[in-house]
Amino acid sequence: MKAFTQQLTDFSDKLAKQRYISAVKDSFMNMMPLIICGSFAILFQNVICSTQEGYLSLANIPGMSWLSVLSPMFTAINYACMNFMSIGIVMMIAIHIGESYGNHDKAIGLNAIACFITLCATTLDLNVTSPSGEEFMTTVTNVLSSKYTSASGLFVAIFVGIFSAKMYLYFAGKKSLTIKLPDSVPEIVSKSFAVLLPVVFSVFITSAIGLIFHLLVNMTVFDAITAFIQAPLTKVLTGLPGYLLIYIIANLLWCLGINGTQVLSAITTPVLLSALLANTDAHMAGAAMPNVINASFASAYTYITGSGFTGGLMVAIFLFSKREDYRSIAKLELPCAIFNINEPIVFGLPIVMNPLMAIPFVLAPVATSITAYFLTSIGFAGTMYIQAPWTTPIFIQGFLSAGGNIGAGITQIICLAVSTAVYTPFVLMANQQKPTPKQTSEQ
Repeated sequence: MKAFTQQLTDFSDKLAKQRYISAVKDSFMNMMPLIICGSFAILFQNVICSTQEGYLSLANIPGMSWLSVLSPMFTAINYACMNFMSIGIVMMIAIHIGESYGNHDKAIGLNAIACFITLCATTLDLNVTSPSGEEFMTTVTNVLSSKYTSASGLFVAIFVGIFSAKMYLYFAGKKSLTIKLPDSVPEIVSKSFAVLLPVVFSVFITSAIGLIFHLLVNMTVFDAITAFIQAPLTKVLTGLPGYLLIYIIANLLWCLGINGTQVLSAITTPVLLSALLANTDAHMAGAAMPNVINASFASAYTYITGSGFTGGLMVAIFLFSKREDYRSIAKLELPCAIFNINEPIVFGLPIVMNPLMAIPFVLAPVATSITAYFLTSIGFAGTMYIQAPWTTPIFIQGFLSAGGNIGAGITQIICLAVSTAVYTPFVLMANQQKPTPKQTSEQ
């Protein structure tokens, strides 16, 4: 058993450090400030500018309706941050892969953007109604639909970012493809020509693959990746069974001392973030939001106070634990838990390699996720469509992520109570155990 655990730990560690997975994880972290900025633009638009009847908004206060003129500003901010996410991701993935190979060329990111856009249609067919009421189809040229550049294009961006970077690095490594200019030429010009052929070959090959694929199967690469990879993954991870399974695996990895959330983030982040932004788009359009489960749902109800929803463990320790070592560690963890950091209790209690505490560590997020899913489905908690910073404290995070919905904040408190109920029997059982000499000496 020990050998199997060690092998699993080694495998998970290698997976977390794998070059391409790390590039995807790091790229999404790079994009997080823009995602949060765009989300808060929607929040501010709702609480400051909305004049819709029934909204808790400053513009609905008598004499403050003039605030509605600020609405286009917040709309523009959201559009700039959210509708070009795939462009940012494809560029950052290529840059991170290049850096992992020791290549710091600025062109590698721009090359990835060009490769990505060659796979996007630049025409758009629209149904238009004439002033006389007649409907007809027209084609708009020289446009790039947000279905390619927004979150719906994330999976294509991931594949293209990796593929374009590998091609660029391959051709850049061929000395025969490096154009050398005389020393008298300015350095910036020499560098531009040095990477000219790697860029040309990468972009032409990507575009050719897109064309050949379309001719052979009558489907674009973009549509194929969306239909056969992104759509099935989205269906699984935004459904409750698949969502619970992925986080059970993540928390089992945590019990082995591996950050399971980070290990699996290359899979979960694109899907759940895309689901969140689909909700944002639906909210902006005044339509029903389609995804109960999304990135903010996970942050607010599955790993609020830290993976394993250890806020419930802390409450159970303060209420029922008779062990001084547990209570001391819980006191040290408290300031961290407020901002959803729980490494002190995971490694200090410990939960890692501790079968007694590993069981509720896995079960508590399952219970809270089911509870939150039910309360959201019946309308008690608002569906989430805003990405609040992951360090936002409990209740406030739920309130903000659901656009100022108090029910979502209350649901987080209910989930804290559910988590406490799951951990309590195990804390009571731990009272019957004696601290090991190592645990005693560390207090």
